[in-house]
Amino acid sequence: MTFGLLLGHVLAFVAPAFGLALVLWLGLRVRRAQRFGPATQFAVLLAAGVLVLVAGLVLFDRDGRMAVYAALVGVQGTLAWWLRGR
Repeated sequence: MTFGLLLGHVLAFVAPAFGLALVLWLGLRVRRAQRFGPATQFAVLLAAGVLVLVAGLVLFDRDGRMAVYAALVGVQGTLAWWLRGR
């Protein structure tokens, strides 16, 4: 496998976590969440999403299970709610 193919596979694997983190982060920006800085909020959301995807890959031995995507939404949504603060 060439480096370009490996990079493409990794980017495709991380894409759902990145997309959801971006949408939630933009929502946090609209709500003016002040718990952490913007870069930290996005990094935490993305890291949690990637961890969920890796855990799903280890648990189910394959990528793309709907249960993993449901867990991704649940974990990142809950984390965004916590990051929003009051």
